[in-house]
Amino acid sequence: MTDTQFALDSLCPSQGPQDAYEFFRSKIIVTSRKPLPNGWTDPRVEFIAIDFLDPVEKIIAKIRDICADVTHAFFTSYVHNDDFSVLREMNVPLFRNFLDAVDAVCPLLQRVCLQTGGKYYGVHLGPVKVPLEEWFPRYDDKGYNFYYPQEDYLKEVQSRRKSWSYNIIRPNAINGYAPHANGMSEVLTIAIYMLICRELNQPAAFPGNKYFWNSIDDNSYAPSLADLSVWVASHDHCKNEAFNHANGDVFVWKYIWQDFAAYLGLEVPEPKFEKAGGQATTLANEINMVEWARDKRSIWEQIVSKYGGKIEAFDWATWGFMNWATGKSWLTISSINKARKFGWQRNDKTLDTWVETYRSFENAGVLPPRRALTQ
Repeated sequence: MTDTQFALDSLCPSQGPQDAYEFFRSKIIVTSRKPLPNGWTDPRVEFIAIDFLDPVEKIIAKIRDICADVTHAFFTSYVHNDDFSVLREMNVPLFRNFLDAVDAVCPLLQRVCLQTGGKYYGVHLGPVKVPLEEWFPRYDDKGYNFYYPQEDYLKEVQSRRKSWSYNIIRPNAINGYAPHANGMSEVLTIAIYMLICRELNQPAAFPGNKYFWNSIDDNSYAPSLADLSVWVASHDHCKNEAFNHANGDVFVWKYIWQDFAAYLGLEVPEPKFEKAGGQATTLANEINMVEWARDKRSIWEQIVSKYGGKIEAFDWATWGFMNWATGKSWLTISSINKARKFGWQRNDKTLDTWVETYRSFENAGVLPPRRALTQ
């Protein structure tokens, strides 16, 4: 289960957001379902452990005092399951409880920012119109898409209250450092896979299909995603709007896979794709990552013993998600033209974000130091 994480940002009532980060200058309240392993050195940060699946009354009691001055609330929680049909069961009450609690105890609240994602457009189910744009109508989700009731409830509560506004942010596959396991961890999983292949003196074969090997894709880098969220939440002309997020570039899996492998000291031969052409509208994988990983934990333990890192990082890898991420036979790229038109200008090269993500895990002692690997 993915930890609940959000930030509640407190701003003195006499102040106003003079720039995109003004309201972060006072206090930042961070929460997750369980305590984080590393302490915070930033004096603005206060941490509380909350499970937003608890009864609302219990949540309110926990946050009433510490969140009394909160002006901006950001919800980024997600409970993952590889069975997409059950995602609604926990993710809908997760957000409803959060919003009910924040709305009840934060009289100075100005903005609530809900992070959803590409599943809003149905990219997890099969081919969709791309690039994804915010105005696209909802598809017939048969009641399964939990983002719809999340967004509907946000708008319902805001329309009743009218004292605060909202934003909705829809990223694509998010990459970035996390101090513990999360439901979808692409770079960490790819890095562990490649390092195990390296240890076994085997090629780091692409586990997806021929179609996707040669296709374009995009990502959302977590710091960039945070940047957009803060930016829109601090500008009045962005209130009550939804925005897609992506890094600002597209990449071809063939080349980013080879380049990231090279960063880790591996070569990637051209795949043969004997069974996964990717011509259908269903997932097709040359390698089933879940099956591949079943007997590889001991190899990871050898790597950690030689070079450093955390043994439990292997358990953080999301092998089932990687089957989906590389096994699609359709495009899922997003348009960020709307964010650009509203004035947000950040760009990141996705390969650079993968490298920075690896470095963050390396600096935290989760992944082996690259220098030790390449000596």
